[in-house]
Amino acid sequence: MRVLIIKLTSMGDLMHAFPALTDAVKHIPDISFDWVVDENFAEVPKWHPSVNKVIPTAHRRWKKKLYQAYKNGEFSQFYHQLNASDYDVVIDLQSNLKSAFVSWLRKGDVHGYDKNTCREKPAYWAYRHHYTIPLRQHAIERQRSLFSKIFNYDAPKPLENFECDYGVNLSSHPLPVMTMPERYVVCVHNASWPTKLWPLSAWRELITRIAAQGFSILLPCGSDNEYQRAQEIADGFSGAIALPKMRLNEMAAIMSNAQAAVCSDTGLAHMAAVASIPAITLYAVTDTLLIGTAGKNQQHLIAKNKTNNSKKNKVEKSQVTPAMSDISVDDVWQRLLPILNTPVNNH
Repeated sequence: MRVLIIKLTSMGDLMHAFPALTDAVKHIPDISFDWVVDENFAEVPKWHPSVNKVIPTAHRRWKKKLYQAYKNGEFSQFYHQLNASDYDVVIDLQSNLKSAFVSWLRKGDVHGYDKNTCREKPAYWAYRHHYTIPLRQHAIERQRSLFSKIFNYDAPKPLENFECDYGVNLSSHPLPVMTMPERYVVCVHNASWPTKLWPLSAWRELITRIAAQGFSILLPCGSDNEYQRAQEIADGFSGAIALPKMRLNEMAAIMSNAQAAVCSDTGLAHMAAVASIPAITLYAVTDTLLIGTAGKNQQHLIAKNKTNNSKKNKVEKSQVTPAMSDISVDDVWQRLLPILNTPVNNH
C-alpha cells in the first residue's frame, strides 16, 4: 500500500507524526509512505524507515515571490512531482490552509479532519473523506487516532507518561566533521518565540554548574542571531561551544550522543525526545498536554502562575501570565544533576 502524507511544518510537528506511521506499519506490513514537506525540514521525514520519497515544497519562498516561482517553472515542477505517482491513500496531517492548498493541488481524494476538528476550519473543504478526532488531546494521539480510522484498525491506547514508539533511530546519522567532546550536554537556548526564551543569565549560571561536573556544553543555532546569542552564553567558558548552523541529520547525531539536554520549547526538544536521551524542556506559554515533548526520559518543567498583591486589588489576587524567567536555575539543576550522575548507554 502506498500512502502520501501532506504535513509541511514544523520540526516538532513532523516528528509527532512518526508514531502514527509506526502503528500503521505494525498493522499493514507492506505499507510505505511518501511525504510532502517544507524544504527547510526535508531531512526529517526520511528519519522514519518507512518513508521512501520526500516531495519538498518552497511555499514560504513562493509566498514572497509567487510570480517569480510561476515564471521560472519552480511551482509547475512541484505540481508535477506532487501528481507524478499513484497512491492508495492521501492524508493531510496538518489541516491548516497551507496544507489544504497542497491537498487541493493533489489530484484525487484526500483524507483529513472534519470541519470541527481541523486546525483551521476552512481546510476541510480540501478533503473528500472527513474524520472527527477530538482536539483536546496530544498531537501524537490525534494523528494515531486518525490513522486507525483511515486504515480501519483498533484505536491505539492513550499515551502513558507521554511515552510512545517513534520507530526511529537517530544515532545512525554521522556526526559532523568537527572535534566532539567526550561527554557533553546539549543546551537548546533558542526558540522561535521570544516568550519561549530562558534568560541569558540563567543559561550562563546553568552551564557554570554543568561545567563543574566535568561536562562540555553544546549550544545549537539555526540562524546568525541565534549563533550570536549562543556566543554570549558561552563567553568565558572553555567547555561551552556555540555550534554553527548545520544539517538536521548532523544535529540529530549530536543529540543522540548527548548525556542529556536542557531545552527551550522548540523543535530540537522534540528531537531529544525522539532520540530518547534524558531531557528537561522548559515551558511557559505552551500546553504540554497538547504538544509537549513525548517519549522516554522526558521531563517538563513548567513555569507557574504568580499572583499580584498590589494595593489596587486587595480583595482579589490577579494572575500574571507565567514567563520563562519564572523558572529558576535551581529548579532545573535539581532535575539535571541526577541525570549527569547516571551512566548512559547512548554513546
